[in-house]
Amino acid sequence: MTKTALVVGASGIQGSAIAAKLVEDGWTVLGLARSPQEQEGVTHVAADLLNPEGLALALEGLKPTHVFLTTWLRQATEAENIRVNGTMIRNLLDAVRPAGSVEHVALVTGLKHYLGPFEAYGKGTLPKTPFRENQGRMDVANFYYAQEDEVFAAATRDGFGYSIHRPHTVIGKAVGNAMNMGTTLAVYAELCKATGRPFRFPGSRVQWESLTDMTDARQLAAQVIWASTTPAARNEDFNIVNGDVFRWNWMWHRIGDYFGVEVEEFDGVERPLEEQMKEDAPVWAEIAKKHGLAESELSRLASPWHTDADLGRPIEVVTDMSKSRAMGFTGYVATDRAFFDLFDRLRVDGIIPKT
Repeated sequence: MTKTALVVGASGIQGSAIAAKLVEDGWTVLGLARSPQEQEGVTHVAADLLNPEGLALALEGLKPTHVFLTTWLRQATEAENIRVNGTMIRNLLDAVRPAGSVEHVALVTGLKHYLGPFEAYGKGTLPKTPFRENQGRMDVANFYYAQEDEVFAAATRDGFGYSIHRPHTVIGKAVGNAMNMGTTLAVYAELCKATGRPFRFPGSRVQWESLTDMTDARQLAAQVIWASTTPAARNEDFNIVNGDVFRWNWMWHRIGDYFGVEVEEFDGVERPLEEQMKEDAPVWAEIAKKHGLAESELSRLASPWHTDADLGRPIEVVTDMSKSRAMGFTGYVATDRAFFDLFDRLRVDGIIPKT
């Protein structure tokens, strides 16, 4: 039977990777976004999740069998994050309900499920690492929990299955994305190269020295699609990372070597990228002009605040994958290779200089 996917947030890092994998696997793919971008094999649907009437009109006549939710909107407070992002999920699931076609909904959240929201990120009493799905929720308001609750309520009401997916920091391409460490580090390295500045680690000593992991967007896509078509994975939550672990005192040198920049050894002083890059917009504009790059606006490429949040954490972050492994998901990506594949793609697509 033909499967039709509705990928919500199809222009983002996660959604675009999921859509590409679904197309590769032969699905009919609908990609929903406020400002859709061209993607081979994807039928685009332009809609605002905060406009229920317009959303219902945009989805009228469409019959998705599987829905993949990969989007959120950052707000000034966690209370507003909960209100806005919960409403978006509810509006979407209300809009697909009349078709009666949905069999499975996959929701992508993240490790803030264990670390807490931005207002309390990495603070207070945290679960022990490695993070495991059976550790449950923290006793704190969190918009991820609100998103989950909307999915749970709609699944009970409408009878579809669901899966929840929690990646660590995701490596992938999406211009204009609010959480984009890979492209941020690529742009920062190119700025260091152009200005002769050393490639300085911006984060904490704990992150420099401790074990950590990350998630390639292609690895996330593979698990999300696997869960949506595997009966044993119905109504389950899953962590999703690449399968390897590393220390930033190793990875930082790997990235610096890729770009051919001088790597400064970490001296224990945090130097956030928001500070290091605050005057770099005109520098990037000149780099873009010199090399004929596709995007000259630094703020469309780099998200220093998010990279600083991840690299400045005062705790080790390692994620357990045993649950999905035991059910048969065996995907693996080496994280340095994930970074290099992204950097290669950014060069080919004219986002960063080719040399």
